Amino acid sequence: MIEILNASELPRARATGALVGSILRELRGRASVGTGLLEIDGWARELILEAGAESCYVDYAPSFGRGPFAHWICTSVNDAVLHGMPSAHVLADGDLLTLDLAVSLDGIVADSAVSFLVGEARPAESVALIDATERALAAGIAAAVPGARIGDLSHAIGTVLTEAGYPVNTEFGGHGVGSTMHQDPHVANTGRPGRGYRLRPGLLLALEPWAMIGTDRLVTDPDGWTLRSATGSRTAHSEHTIAITDDGPEILTLP
Repeated sequence: MIEILNASELPRARATGALVGSILRELRGRASVGTGLLEIDGWARELILEAGAESCYVDYAPSFGRGPFAHWICTSVNDAVLHGMPSAHVLADGDLLTLDLAVSLDGIVADSAVSFLVGEARPAESVALIDATERALAAGIAAAVPGARIGDLSHAIGTVLTEAGYPVNTEFGGHGVGSTMHQDPHVANTGRPGRGYRLRPGLLLALEPWAMIGTDRLVTDPDGWTLRSATGSRTAHSEHTIAITDDGPEILTLP
C-alpha cells in the first residue's frame, strides 16, 4: 500500500515528525557512560505517553521478528545495527549507539534513527562510519524531488556508501510511512537510477542508510530481533522521515 497525504494532513505529519526528532534529541542527551539500555527504553515510554502518542513498536510483530517487539525504542550497540532490543547492557565509553524510534500521533507515523558515540572516546573508524551514513542520508533526501524515481534515491544513497568503502546490504532499507509504520515503496540502500515508483507530492518516506564495516552480512540474536554484523564489526544507521512536496523534500523528523 502506498498512501499519499493531502494538504490538510501534512501539518499532522509535521507534528509527528517533530515529536520523534525531539524525543531522540532528549534521549541522546541523556545517554551517557553507565546508562542502561532498559533505562533508555523507560525514558522513551515516558516521553511518548506524555505527548499523547502511540508506540509503533510495543505490539509490532512482523514476519521477520519473534513475537511482539514489546519495547518502546530500538537500541543497537556497536555490532548491532537494526531492531536492537533493549537489554541489560550498560553503555561504556566509546560505545556506538543507535536509537531508532517510530511513533504515531493523530493517526500519522514518523520514523527516525541516529547513531552516535557515547562518552569521550572517538574511534576514527566509528566516526567515519557514522559520517558516511549521515552523508548517504543527505544524498538520498536531496534526490527526493517530485518526478524522481525510487531508484534515484537508492542510487544516491548507495553511491555515498560504496565510495566510502562500505558493502551495502539490501535486505532492509527505507520505506513509505503514513497511517502505519512500514508501507510501500521499499527504498533499497543501493539501486539503479530511473527505476521504480515515481515520487508524488504527499508521499512520506523514511530513508535509512545503514552500514557495517567490512561486511554486508547480518546475523540475528537469540532474542529474534537484534540484527548484527556477521563479523562483529561496528555498524551505524541514520534515518529521517521526509515529505515529498511541490517545493522538494521536507525533513519532518528534525527536533
